[in-house]
Amino acid sequence: MRFFGMIMGSWLAFGGAVSAQCMGQDLIAALPAGDLAPIRAAADAVPFAVGNLWRATKGAEVATLIGTLHLDDPRFEDLMPRLLPFVDDAGAILVEAGPKEEAELKARLAKDPSLLIIPSGPTLPEILTEADWDRLTQAMAARGVPGFMAAKLRPWYLSMLLSVPPCAMAGGAIPNGLDQRLMASATDRGLPIAALEPYDTAFKLFQDGNPDEQITLLLAALAAEGQSEDMTATMINSYFAEDTRLSWEFTKVWTKTLPGYDPAVAEMEFALMEESLMTSRNVAWIPVIEGAMAQQEGPLVIAFGALHLAGEQGVLNLLKQRGFTVERIEVQ
Repeated sequence: MRFFGMIMGSWLAFGGAVSAQCMGQDLIAALPAGDLAPIRAAADAVPFAVGNLWRATKGAEVATLIGTLHLDDPRFEDLMPRLLPFVDDAGAILVEAGPKEEAELKARLAKDPSLLIIPSGPTLPEILTEADWDRLTQAMAARGVPGFMAAKLRPWYLSMLLSVPPCAMAGGAIPNGLDQRLMASATDRGLPIAALEPYDTAFKLFQDGNPDEQITLLLAALAAEGQSEDMTATMINSYFAEDTRLSWEFTKVWTKTLPGYDPAVAEMEFALMEESLMTSRNVAWIPVIEGAMAQQEGPLVIAFGALHLAGEQGVLNLLKQRGFTVERIEVQ
């Protein structure tokens, strides 16, 4: 859950300024070779495990698929010029959430804050132990959220905020991950921007969860609080190595080592999360992608979180099963 939380965190914390200017340790790079080998093997066992840039074709239909990172990073300054030719050739761009969806989300939250705030019933100081509540208030204070506000926030949302280290939320910078940069380039070129899913998809997935499971998720995020900066650095480095699936497999193993976190519970939660937040969304995106490609004259650019690319139920393999030819493009 931690890894996906980091990927989702900047979008769900819609008003949050997320930057990746942190100095955490790359936990994968620090692993002994013997510990890394089974994690590497697990990542390599899935289809399309390595690569952020791909081409999917079926007859005259062509799409460039770009796996993105929602967090900002200075390395995008070098990457964007290599991606812009694909944007220049495109007739439209598909993203997880476009400007229209972001505006709809902000309007909905202004009208209905209960999406993020517990409207009634016990608050978190009443639900958590005194020790856990003290740890949570300290962690949220480091992120600029006072205790009286944290007390009323929904546990799943607090988990997302805990997944982003304080150093990445400092300074009030404008979110400028790869998705935002690609959308800005599309807007500059007058390209239509469409969304792969409705603006409230992720909210529905979290809100449908069992309240006890949300508390479990919150406590797991709190247990990992001291390493959030390291996990962010690990994820970002894996992304720029075009090896995001390795981070996913590493996090499966790492989460089982968290203090007070049952390894069996961690494994179960990963399976549930992969189904609800990744697989189900990937499957739902395929008809949207196919429809856009069929209607679009000329190439299409499709940009979404890099973790959605790989796997048996990843977007690339699902397109291959639908008769598309899928080829990796080397970023020059």
